[in-house]
Amino acid sequence: MARPHDNWERLVRATLRREQLASGRPGHGRTPSGIAGAVPPSLTRSTNIDMILQAADEIQAEDANVARILCEQAYRMAQNLDPSSDGRGVLQFKTGLMSIIKQKLAKKDGAPIDRNRDIENLWEFYKRYKRQYRVEDMQREEQRLLESGGYSANFGELELSYSARKKVFSTLRALVEVMEALSKDADPHGVGKHIQEELRRLKKSDATLAGELTPYNIVPLEAPVLSNAIGIFPEVKGAISAIRYADHFPRLPADFEISGQRDADIFDLLEYVFGFQNDNIRNQRENIVLALANAQTRLRIPAETDPKIDEKAVNEVFLKVLDNYIKWCRYLRIRLVWNSLEAITRDRKLFMVSLYFLIWGEGANVRFLPECICYIFHNMAKELDAILDHGEANIAASCRTESGSASFLKQIICPIYHTLVMEAANNDNGRAPHSKWRNYDDFNEYFWSPTCFELGWPFRMDSPFFMKPKGRKRTGKSTFVEHRTFLHLYRSFHRLWIFLVLMFQALTLIAFHKGDINLRAFKAVLSIGPTFAIMNFVESCLDVILMYGAYTTARGMAISRLVIRFFWCGLTSVAVTYLYLKVVDEMNKNNSDSTYFRIYILVVGVYAALRVVLGLLLKLPACHSLSQMSDQSFFQFFKWIYQERYFVGRGLYESLSDYCRYVLYWLVIFICKFTFAYFLQIKPLVKPTRIISDLPSLPYSWHDLISKNNNNALAIASLWAPVVAIYLMDIHIWYTLLSAIVGGVMGARARLGEIRSIEMLHRRFESFPEAFVKNLVSSQMKRMPFNQQSPQYVQDAQDMNKVYAAMFSPFWNDIIKSLREEDYISNREMDLLFIPSNTGSLGLVQWPLFLLSSKILLAIDLALDCRDTQADLWNRICRDEYMAYAVQECYYSTEKILLSLVDGEGRLWVERIFREINNSIMEGSLVITLYLKKLPLVVSRFTALTGLLTRNETPELANGAAKAIYDLYEVVTHDLLSSDLREQLDTWNILARARNESRLFSRVEWPRVPEIKEQVKRLHLLLTVKETAANIPKNLEARRRLEFFTNSLFMDMPSAKPVSEMMPFSVFTPYYSETVIYSSSDLQKENEDGISTLFYLQKIFPDEWVNFLERIGRDESTGDAELQDSSSDSLELRFWVSYRGQTLARTVRGMMYYRRALMLQSFLEGRPLGGLVVDNSRANSLSTQGFELSHEARAQADLKFTYVVSCQIYGQQKQKKAPEAADIALLLQRNEALRVAFIHVEESVVAEGNVSKEFYSKLVKADVNGKDQEIYSIKLPGDPKLGEGKPENQNHAIVFTRGDAIQTIDMNQDNYLEEAMKMRNLLDEFRGNHGLRPPTILGVREHVFTGSVSSLASFMSKQETSFVTLGQRVLAYPLKVRMHYGHPDVFDRIFHITRGGISKASRVINISEDIYAGFNSTLRQGNITHHEYIQVGKGRDVGLNQIALFEGKVAGGNGEQVLSRDVYRLGQLFDFFRMLSFFFTTVGYYVCTMMTVLTIYIFLYGRVYLAFSGLDEGISLEAKMLGNTALNAVLNAQFLVQIGVFTAVPMIMGFILEQGLLKAVFSFITMQLQLCSVFFTFSLGTRTHYFGRTILHGGAKYRATGRGFVVRHIKFAENYRLYSRSHFVKALEVALLLIVYIAYGYTEGGAVSFVLLTLSSWFLVISWLFAPYIFNPSGFEWQKTVEDFDDWTNWLLYRGGVGVKGENSWEFWWEEEQVHIHTLRGRILETILSIRFFLFQYGIVYKLHLTGKDTSLAIYGFSWAVLAGIVMIFKIYTFSPKKSTNFQLFMRFIQGVTSLGLIAALCLVVIFTRLTIADLFASILAFIPTGWGILCLAIAWKKVVWSLGLWDSVREFARMYDAGMGMLIFAPVASLSWFPFVTTFQSRLLFNQAFSRGLEISLILAGNKANVEV
Repeated sequence: MARPHDNWERLVRATLRREQLASGRPGHGRTPSGIAGAVPPSLTRSTNIDMILQAADEIQAEDANVARILCEQAYRMAQNLDPSSDGRGVLQFKTGLMSIIKQKLAKKDGAPIDRNRDIENLWEFYKRYKRQYRVEDMQREEQRLLESGGYSANFGELELSYSARKKVFSTLRALVEVMEALSKDADPHGVGKHIQEELRRLKKSDATLAGELTPYNIVPLEAPVLSNAIGIFPEVKGAISAIRYADHFPRLPADFEISGQRDADIFDLLEYVFGFQNDNIRNQRENIVLALANAQTRLRIPAETDPKIDEKAVNEVFLKVLDNYIKWCRYLRIRLVWNSLEAITRDRKLFMVSLYFLIWGEGANVRFLPECICYIFHNMAKELDAILDHGEANIAASCRTESGSASFLKQIICPIYHTLVMEAANNDNGRAPHSKWRNYDDFNEYFWSPTCFELGWPFRMDSPFFMKPKGRKRTGKSTFVEHRTFLHLYRSFHRLWIFLVLMFQALTLIAFHKGDINLRAFKAVLSIGPTFAIMNFVESCLDVILMYGAYTTARGMAISRLVIRFFWCGLTSVAVTYLYLKVVDEMNKNNSDSTYFRIYILVVGVYAALRVVLGLLLKLPACHSLSQMSDQSFFQFFKWIYQERYFVGRGLYESLSDYCRYVLYWLVIFICKFTFAYFLQIKPLVKPTRIISDLPSLPYSWHDLISKNNNNALAIASLWAPVVAIYLMDIHIWYTLLSAIVGGVMGARARLGEIRSIEMLHRRFESFPEAFVKNLVSSQMKRMPFNQQSPQYVQDAQDMNKVYAAMFSPFWNDIIKSLREEDYISNREMDLLFIPSNTGSLGLVQWPLFLLSSKILLAIDLALDCRDTQADLWNRICRDEYMAYAVQECYYSTEKILLSLVDGEGRLWVERIFREINNSIMEGSLVITLYLKKLPLVVSRFTALTGLLTRNETPELANGAAKAIYDLYEVVTHDLLSSDLREQLDTWNILARARNESRLFSRVEWPRVPEIKEQVKRLHLLLTVKETAANIPKNLEARRRLEFFTNSLFMDMPSAKPVSEMMPFSVFTPYYSETVIYSSSDLQKENEDGISTLFYLQKIFPDEWVNFLERIGRDESTGDAELQDSSSDSLELRFWVSYRGQTLARTVRGMMYYRRALMLQSFLEGRPLGGLVVDNSRANSLSTQGFELSHEARAQADLKFTYVVSCQIYGQQKQKKAPEAADIALLLQRNEALRVAFIHVEESVVAEGNVSKEFYSKLVKADVNGKDQEIYSIKLPGDPKLGEGKPENQNHAIVFTRGDAIQTIDMNQDNYLEEAMKMRNLLDEFRGNHGLRPPTILGVREHVFTGSVSSLASFMSKQETSFVTLGQRVLAYPLKVRMHYGHPDVFDRIFHITRGGISKASRVINISEDIYAGFNSTLRQGNITHHEYIQVGKGRDVGLNQIALFEGKVAGGNGEQVLSRDVYRLGQLFDFFRMLSFFFTTVGYYVCTMMTVLTIYIFLYGRVYLAFSGLDEGISLEAKMLGNTALNAVLNAQFLVQIGVFTAVPMIMGFILEQGLLKAVFSFITMQLQLCSVFFTFSLGTRTHYFGRTILHGGAKYRATGRGFVVRHIKFAENYRLYSRSHFVKALEVALLLIVYIAYGYTEGGAVSFVLLTLSSWFLVISWLFAPYIFNPSGFEWQKTVEDFDDWTNWLLYRGGVGVKGENSWEFWWEEEQVHIHTLRGRILETILSIRFFLFQYGIVYKLHLTGKDTSLAIYGFSWAVLAGIVMIFKIYTFSPKKSTNFQLFMRFIQGVTSLGLIAALCLVVIFTRLTIADLFASILAFIPTGWGILCLAIAWKKVVWSLGLWDSVREFARMYDAGMGMLIFAPVASLSWFPFVTTFQSRLLFNQAFSRGLEISLILAGNKANVEV
């Protein structure tokens, strides 16, 4: 039995051991970390306990006693640091550590331990350890290498020992630290003396020990690190020198300590003066060094011996960083801190930039307030300026604490943060109205006014800025109040609505005047004047109303402008209306006097001219500079009235050419729209309208209340209403059509889709090298000598092509290698796709074998059939250019290989043979010289020889090769050659003598030169690969990637800069708790069908699965269990699955391709460093072997690329030992350049047992032992999550990014090596000409990689692809309104971090945080472009529920955007045409979507009104005009909108452009057969519901969609819960309207006309009701249907209890569905909307046979009495048995009497009245919507109903309605489930054939398993 101690150690180590890294992978090795991996974070902040314990683990086997000494010292350190074990996990750690120490004592077998000799034993071990590992020799060698700069000479050996060397240094450092601690008690004259001498020596001279282990991010600034070559770059040396502390700077105090082993610099002064945190200082020091270094390299100044940073580089950084501050000062008209740019010294510039970055770096949530940062910087820079003018450094007064020290965080940031916290707490977790609390924008906009200086410096805490919210009282907003109302749509885009209304009014008036433009018509059209004035006045009224909540705190000028505009618009509207009424009066009197008309024309003309002039001056680019220069107060006043002045939004104009383009675009749309509107919408309705209005009073079928003597106004309104609705929204249809055309033309011009098949790729491969070199190879690499043997190498085109191929080959081969690593291609395909290096002496271009395969055999066939001359044969071969290449290469390679194999007489024979053949070719007599019929025999002999030579040499193979050459000699000499040559060779004395003496070919020189070995292998494949390689690669994804990459080579892009000169960038990925790597259990977990994730992927990606097995050395028959048995294979399997899902592992792998590409490019460029030329021998030959190990290449890549993943809760995950934490740690170890940022929460117990929390923003990387190494830890003022989670997560970590650009990447994205190679081209777009301003966001094309999962995923993929390609192409150019829609875009990092960041974070209002980055960038004079020569992979939701949740989130976010100030300002400040583009591509898209659905409601309710009132029949019979065919055609335009035809046009155009016409047609037909129209119509409802509900009630929130593989069946109840209110209720309402229209409507054309009018509506009903079940896996399988019914009934009837969720109980779900109605305004709106349901009962009761033609109001009143009776009967029958326990017998009696009475009453009614069966059904049709309306009202006024004691009854009625709706939907599903073929059809519909086949196999296997078990 094992001892308890052993068990405990096993338990501790098993729990803490991390998964080991698979062997052979790049990156750090991974070792078990033991107890060292469990050190609590609170103990590692100020000690190296983890390093000491790791060292103990390392030396346990060498000296267990020393390991015990180290563990004991670690325990003492932990005890001293936290004696009471208050920290999280400290007690458990101490207990485990003590247990291990006891074990080590026990292992001494009870022998006593003399602890007095511990220090001596430690000293002896230390000396022995240093000798054993030759530490001093190692340090001397590395110092020599560092000084010489010759890393690359032997980087292989260095890299191989790198990990071991760092472990040695780590152990030594731990030993030194423990020795230093123990030496205090040692003999000062003995061992203590030796230790002190060693410590002094180390501190003076041995920087390596500290430097190698000091944590650093990219540049080791704290101590020199010999293993990092970044320090030898001249620009880095110059940057470090630039920030070094100068003698003329203020003196630092003597007791100020300089951290690390470095010289003092300007950051030390800033740290002392302002009290910035040390890690913030370290972080920004590196940031500044990198910024200066990279700015310097772009200047292309040759490196010097003593490198310096040029003044231009400093100025570039200075002006870029402080640009927003300069603009802020100019806006507020305050003086800058410096007088002029020329007056400020270089050192002061660096001080200012450093100060700004330090403020920003420690600003935490204040970073969202960029102008607040400017205010802080302005005041602190003044303080700094004063300090720099003094000789002594003093602590700044603003940052001085009570204790006398300095603390920027405590004194400056914390007061602002605490105000933000209190305001955020007032938003009730996002449920409170936006108008009741200040968000980030409100706080920031406080600093847009000079009143911000009332804050004072240091802060005055009684300032209004720090005002605390009091209870429910409103807090004063700044310049905008986000009231929740649809009126924002009018206010923000009033120019659009005014324009549409005026045009509609003008066109209608023209139509009513029969199209004649005479004076009377002109006067009528002039009525648009009053309309315009009144609508403007309405907008000014909304300005006044919607500013409520900001009047007390808004600027006085802003309030004054509102008041002036209100009175001005009011007066103008009154004046214009009055004048026009007088004009009308003149017209009616037919008075020849037209005085008022002239006055009206004058007034309107002057007013219009003034508006036009102001509009031109403010919006037209050519006039804008003129308006800026004008200082006339009169002009400035009118300009201010016309357009409010903000800090943002100034200068929103484009160049004249861009302006003309998007104006022309919209003019085309207007021409189409208004032509269509006039001739097909308005004009056809003129005649019916006139006839209806002139009809005499018609009889009504009901009791009419409002239509007496009004010329049938309601009938006319019901006729015009749907036309008006279509008129308002069809502009979006025209926009969509034109965008498809323009986008298609632009795409064609950009050369998209030129290579869209593998055949095209084959045909054009010859042109790829030149195109690649032109675009993707830097000038530095082009200048390199590629073939030093040929000085005149590039003499002709052939030589030039070979140079291009030589430069192209290393990149192409690495791309192919990456495809193999990703398992898209097999080993054989990889060999065929590889292109030779083309750097050898072979004088022709060698192409990949997949182009040349089988070409030799085909050429032989041509030769065998040859009956003509040599020229004819060669011409036939040259018809296939690759066949000609293959023949030439085969010929020259054969000669070269044979000459390398033989010597002596054999060599003479080879030379003679080829000399003869060459002569024959020159003479044109080859067919005579050679007997071509024997070529197959020669090829078979030569193939046998190359087959032997491709293997490793052995004596047997050498003999076989010699025999093979002799056989070849025999065949060539005696069979191939002509008789004359044969005789000459046979009689050749030298050859004959060697043959007779058996010396001929007796010895073979086996190929050892790499070039010859490569040629032998290649020639063998060339001769033996018989099948065509036309389908290489087979994998569709590999094809797609290669096709896009090669196509992009011909697209316009900036030329590639050398890596050293490219723009540096970061990639930034926010992560919360999504899947990192799938665990083994995740792979095997089966759903109810027995389908596991692994099985699913094996069927979806069968070829990739086979390639994976081949890669890990397994055959295809290997079972899953066998893979799980091997730890390395199991890990590889987990990664294989994870790389096919939407996981963090996939994203990290993709993004790290950037580093790999940069290392390859840098390695091949071979940059000279600091006057020392790096060994370029490898680069000169273009060999890429080991490029990933090159120190210079890695350092250059790190200088240009940083990848930060912001794992917000990683610290908590580590504490909980969550599997995600272990997986993230694994990714860190596999990727040495990966950095993880996270929020660390440190808890400590304060007085009275309260827990105090401190928050830190940390950055970690993997150290040599596989542990997380903390690089930076910056304390935060508190919990950073005050707003939306994702932007707050980004904000805390963005301080750790580097470079001038930052690419934002979501964790469901991917990247590809071939695309990463184009990144430096893309970054150069920031310096390109893209209009008036340089780009601030570069849009990047996305490829949605989840399209192959299912038909739904395919729909989403194609829809998304259409938007991110064609859609954004048009938005960026010509419309100039592209925003930031997601996360592959590349931001100008400096521009955005100085202007609030890359997203906005205010709660709820910024729920769609991404797009606000685009809004902010545009408002702050940014420029957003789009580029399609580079792509990034992206995953999308693949199941209907996931898609619905995602679309709900986006629609809700757009609803919030409607309320936002950003949309308001863009809508107001854009010129008219750009505003149109902006509206219809953002919130307008959702408005038009909602209008599409509302059009159906308007049309059907109008028709139902006509049917109920009887007017449709009456009008049709009298006028025969209501069924007008033109009107029907107009109304049916909605059908095309609903089924997604118009929205699909861009998609179709994208297909045509990138796939070709035939494929596009086939794809579209396939989508239709897969019911894509059902899906798009369903999505229409999703967007409409969430968009409308958000604006009405709020409730927008982040909806986690899950990113797994959708292979599970969704329960009926789950679908019902999700779609009941968004789709089912609305669909049933439309169905009810259609049924009523069928029953009571009148249509002139009968059934056909009815079908045409209602077809689209029925399609919508079916789509909305049944799409969730059509697209539900196994949705029509009988067994699942039965289970679903049971589950649904259980859910419906389960009453629940405490803690029950809505997914378990209908009651709780029903309560949750009402949460959004929580305001009085919301209740009133719901009440108004619910009134429509009472129309049905009012109309139907007058249509009953029972009522006859009686239209009295009493009939309607009696119907309510009947309804009340039905309700009472229902209550009697459903009275709760629990409540009637005491009088149960009485209740049964009452129920019986009621039953008898009901029967009797029914019989009497049938006998004595005209009641029919049809009347009974009609009554049901009437009462159902009435009951629903009552329910809606009861829910809206819940508190009132509750107080009346009726809530339980309301709930039961609601349950009954949901039960009824569920049964209506469930019945058709159950009916179809009877038929097995329906399930089969659905599987084919949903999934591709492989999975459908796999699904059936799974079911069969499950059945067999069940039989076996029985």
